[in-house]
Amino acid sequence: MDHFLYRDGALHAEDVAIAEMAEAVGTPFYCYSTATLQRHFSVLDEALASAGLSDRIICYSVKANSNLAVIATLAKLGAGADIVSQGEMVRALKAGIAPQKIVFSGVGKTAEEMRAALEAGILQFNVESLAEIDLLADVAQAMGKVAKIALRVNPDVDAGTHEKISTGRAEDKFGIAWDDAEAGFAHAKQLAGVDATGIDIHIGSQITELEPFRLAFEKVAGLLANLRAQGHTIERLDLGGGLGVPYSRGNDTPLDPATYAALIADILGEAGCTIMLEPGRLIAANAGILVTRVIRAKQGKAKNFMIVDAAMTELMRPTLYGAYHDIKPVTQIEAEELVWDVVGPVCESGDFLGQDRALPVPEDGDLLAVFAAGAYGAVLGSSYNTRPAAPEVLVTGDQFEVVRARPTYEAMLSRESLPDWL
Repeated sequence: MDHFLYRDGALHAEDVAIAEMAEAVGTPFYCYSTATLQRHFSVLDEALASAGLSDRIICYSVKANSNLAVIATLAKLGAGADIVSQGEMVRALKAGIAPQKIVFSGVGKTAEEMRAALEAGILQFNVESLAEIDLLADVAQAMGKVAKIALRVNPDVDAGTHEKISTGRAEDKFGIAWDDAEAGFAHAKQLAGVDATGIDIHIGSQITELEPFRLAFEKVAGLLANLRAQGHTIERLDLGGGLGVPYSRGNDTPLDPATYAALIADILGEAGCTIMLEPGRLIAANAGILVTRVIRAKQGKAKNFMIVDAAMTELMRPTLYGAYHDIKPVTQIEAEELVWDVVGPVCESGDFLGQDRALPVPEDGDLLAVFAAGAYGAVLGSSYNTRPAAPEVLVTGDQFEVVRARPTYEAMLSRESLPDWL
C-alpha cells in the first residue's frame, strides 16, 4: 500500500495535490511519502516480531534511495543502514543512523574506506574475499582495533530475477564461493585484526518467489552448524534483502513480509543469532513517484510518442533493465486513449520511461506520474546532456518540502575549470 491516491480526479501524495507541488517546484521532480516509508518499514518489522524474531536489526539499504531526509525518516523508526561506500556511510551518520547499526557491504572496499569505517565504529564489515579479509585485518591491526566481520558466502542459488540484479549465483561477482566458506572462516580465525562472528548472504533483488529464500536459508543453517562444530562463535546471520515490490499497481503480487518472516523463523529462529536484514527497494520503491510534464505529443505511422521532460537521466531502470513502471495522468480525464511510448528529450533511442502504454491524448503541459520511482530513481540519475538533477520532495500529511534542490547551471559548471593554456 502507498499513499498516492486520487481525490476528485486529482492525484495526491498524502494530503498534498501533486499539481500544487509541480507548480511550486517545477518538473521533473521526485516526490516521497513519509507515511509510506514509515508503513513499509513497520510492516516488515512487525512481521519479524510476530514470527518471534526479537533479536533483529533492519539495516536499510542506502543504495536504494540515499536522500538524507529519507534515511533520517527511517532512523527515527530505529533502522540501521547497509552501506556500500564511504560516502553512503557519511550520509547514514549525518542522517542519524547509529554507527553500531551500520554494516558495510560491497566487493571493492578500499583501505581508506576501511579505516574510516573502523574510526566511526560501525557494527560489521560484510567481507567478500580472502584478499579483503587480509587487507581489513592489516588495516585494523595497524589502528589497534579488531574488525567484526561476517563472511558473505555465495550460496549458488538462482533467485529467478533479472540477471543484472541477481547476486547469489556462482557466476555472480559477489561473495566467497560456497565450497570455500569454511576455509574462509578458518583463515579469518588465524588473523589478529578481524573477528569473524557472522554469516552473510544476499541472493538478489526483486524476488517474488519464496523458494529461492528457502534454499538459501537452509544452506545457511547447514553452514552455521558446521562452523559451530569447528569451534567458531557465530552471533549474527545477515540474510540480505531482495523482497520484490509491485511495479504495476494492482496487478503484481509480491511476497507477503509475514510469510517471509515465518520462513526465517522456521529455519533459523532457533539459531541463537541476531537476524539482520538489508531491505531497500521494499521500503523505498513505492514510497516515491517521478512527476513529469508533457512537452508535446508526436503521432507517427509506426509509433506514437509522448515526449516529456523527465528522461533516462531521472529513471534509468526502464533503459537499463527493461523495467516496467506504471504511468498515469496526474489529473484523471475522460478522453480518447491511444497507445504511446512515453519518452524523454535525451538524445538516445533508449531514452524511454514506458513503451506501448494506453493513455489519453495529452495537451502540452499535462502532468504524468511515474510510479514506484522511490528506489533506484534519483540515485541512478545523471546529468547527461547537462540536465540538472531533478529535485526531491518529501511529503508528510499536508506539508511538503524540497529535500534536494535542483541545481542551477552555474552550480553545475562550478565544479569544472579551464586549464591555463585555454
